[in-house]
Amino acid sequence: MPQPRRSTKLWAGLAAALLPALGLTGAARVEPAPAEHRPNIVLILTDDLDAADLSRFPNISNLLVSQGTTLSRFFVTNPWCCPSRSSILRSQYMHSHQVESNRSPTGGFTKFRPLETSTLGTWMHDAGYRTALFGKYLNNYPQGAPRTYIPPGWDEWAVPVTRLYQEYGYALNDNGVIRHYGHAPEDYLEDVLSAKAAAFASSGGAPFFLYLAPVAPHLPAHHAARHAAAFADDQAPRTASFDQADLSAEPGWLQERTPLSAADVRRIDRVHRDRLRAMLGVDDMVGALVDALTRAGRLDDTYIFFTSDNGFHLGQHRLRPGKTTPFEEDIRVPMVVRGPGVPTGGVIDRLASTVDLAPTFAELGGASVPLSAEGRSLVPLLRGLDVPWRDAVLVEFYHPSYSPQSPPSYAVLRTGRYAYVEYETGERQLYDLWEDPAELRNIAGSADTGVVAALSVRLALLRACAGMTCALTDAAGVGDGTA
Repeated sequence: MPQPRRSTKLWAGLAAALLPALGLTGAARVEPAPAEHRPNIVLILTDDLDAADLSRFPNISNLLVSQGTTLSRFFVTNPWCCPSRSSILRSQYMHSHQVESNRSPTGGFTKFRPLETSTLGTWMHDAGYRTALFGKYLNNYPQGAPRTYIPPGWDEWAVPVTRLYQEYGYALNDNGVIRHYGHAPEDYLEDVLSAKAAAFASSGGAPFFLYLAPVAPHLPAHHAARHAAAFADDQAPRTASFDQADLSAEPGWLQERTPLSAADVRRIDRVHRDRLRAMLGVDDMVGALVDALTRAGRLDDTYIFFTSDNGFHLGQHRLRPGKTTPFEEDIRVPMVVRGPGVPTGGVIDRLASTVDLAPTFAELGGASVPLSAEGRSLVPLLRGLDVPWRDAVLVEFYHPSYSPQSPPSYAVLRTGRYAYVEYETGERQLYDLWEDPAELRNIAGSADTGVVAALSVRLALLRACAGMTCALTDAAGVGDGTA
């Protein structure tokens, strides 16, 4: 997908002039506090979890949502696993890290590997944190490397090297030793990861950073036997856009979708139930981790962040189960934070993104944020401060040839009011979310031409941003008044 050309001198001049006024410092070093005064940090990153009703999961609801704050408008940089996780690890949009898909040569582990010298893991490790990554790393890991390979920055490592989505009968690279797991109940992947996370959080003296990445609820959404009877009568939500009747104003790739058949609907409901059951394994994981932290006397000094790498659609806009589209179901994900100073039962409606996670962890832990980082620290928002903030987020998607059912390459500008999409085909979508929250009416061809032009310019600027300049182009007050 062609990218707007960047003017480095222009961006540098704008940054020097405007960053202080916006309250942004780009890549300033925050000196670490003494180890005993620094918090522990946990990121729980689910796989393909949409911004659904988390009350279905008692531990997540009672121990995280009720005891923390929800970011209600939290978006991914890309609605696909590997590009999204690359953004989390690097605090960069796809056009900067250039991991564009889940497979080589345009994406996957092999494309990301040259970037591993500077990631969230190395930042936190260099700041004196004891680091661990348990669960899914990047698609196709460890292709092109030994199975025992561990990327820089991680003190402890337990990542599947075979049968990633099967939950049983897999092998883990467990701190450089390949361990094989079978099909016994105790081999269930989420339970294995849960035990490792609880042990890690309960041991050692230094503050820790734990990146915990369960595979659930990614399809085939295998669940533990103990959860087989759960949600037996559930149906997928019949939202306003479910099996959408009129797609005549939509781009060609969407107009080609046929109405859902009875068999399609039955499959959608079956997938929905399986995903809920798989998430019960994650819910158990949350309960076990909080219990371990409590018993170790560490819960009050620990931040827990809970989110997903992308969303998931189930019949909306006639779409069969999947992801990768620019619709809210795929680009908006749950985000909950609990920890010291975070209000209980709070809600933050500012626009935030997965690109913000690494700068947030860095500020909490006193780590250095490199000049390449493109996100903002969420710490001021979590502390209830009224600070200058963005009024737009960027989402990008690249269409690889091996995924013909995915949309053409596109970019999204999501403001508080509008979702504006430009495709490589020249087609556009525009939804006024104040009037049309279900995104049923594409008004790109009928909206005020000035609004469309302003959104297009803003999108081009964000797609060209690099490093600290991204905080200029997404900033409130720099936009078009459509937030």
